[in-house]
Amino acid sequence: MNKTSIKALLGSAAIAAAAVATPAHAGKTLDAIKARGAVVCGVNTGLAGFSAADSQGNWTGLDVDTCRAIAAAVLGDGNKVKWVPLTAQQRFTALQSGEVDILARNTTWTLTRDASLGLSFTGVTYYDGQGFMVPVKAKIKSAKQLKGATVCVQSGTTTEKNLTDFSRANNLNMKPVVFEKQEAATGAYFSGRCIAFTTDASGLASVRNKEAKDPKEHVILPELISKEPLGPVVRRGDDEWFAIAKWVIFGLIEAEEYGITQANVEKMAKESQDPVVMRIVGTSEDTGKLLGLDKDWMVRAIKTTGNYGEIFERNVGPKTPIGLPRGVNELWSKGGIMYAPPVR
Repeated sequence: MNKTSIKALLGSAAIAAAAVATPAHAGKTLDAIKARGAVVCGVNTGLAGFSAADSQGNWTGLDVDTCRAIAAAVLGDGNKVKWVPLTAQQRFTALQSGEVDILARNTTWTLTRDASLGLSFTGVTYYDGQGFMVPVKAKIKSAKQLKGATVCVQSGTTTEKNLTDFSRANNLNMKPVVFEKQEAATGAYFSGRCIAFTTDASGLASVRNKEAKDPKEHVILPELISKEPLGPVVRRGDDEWFAIAKWVIFGLIEAEEYGITQANVEKMAKESQDPVVMRIVGTSEDTGKLLGLDKDWMVRAIKTTGNYGEIFERNVGPKTPIGLPRGVNELWSKGGIMYAPPVR
């Protein structure tokens, strides 16, 4: 290698090293969010436990809290969110067109969606799987007993495709009855038009609790026929915004792991000497500057929604009407698969 090549190589290395330590520019999406004073969040039109509005227009749910935490991190206030309810068919177009900044709408991460829509999944906030709900009086114990059965399903979803695959693989000749809106699909099921209703297991629990006249008259069958890793999505092309959305979620998961809660986060920011806690709350390292934020970004997020475990328990956990067990969504250190890269 000649001297010119060596100088060029050393110059490139110096530039790369400088880039590592350089604070991030906010990025065009965050600039727009700051200018309007709100994060525009695409959510479900109504799925209790994940994103649903009450009669006063107040939104709650696991997906809703994700957007609130991000708003708190970037704008200092978890209430600075504009909610845009979207159907399954509308959701990706709304994100692609710039109508929303982030889609937090029980959306499954798949190769096709990741590689062909110009979008990036920020992580998994709920590990799910598709199941079936049937009336107790039908005395059906297994999904494989649904041979020739009518099954209500929403179009434009992985659910519809999984149903076809499962039916074909098991030679069941199921008869899908397809609806554009989930409310129509569930209404048809509860009116007796279909023998079964299929969607993600979390959605089945939500629908049974919210829409059944008597939830005890409907049973969720034991089989899960798919993997449904659900998580928020952003547009490609703005790496800064992608990083912010991703790391707020990771921060909420790691906060649970290290015992940082909505109630104690401010106290821990003042008193904790644990090196990991100090990094998360910004007292030893300013990780915020690498994201174009200030050092208190995660303190505000945790103060607004609590850590991941608190978000889960409040919205969908065993003590809620939805009543979902933590299951695989438990931390990796407690037997689950919820795992975040370290905030450092």
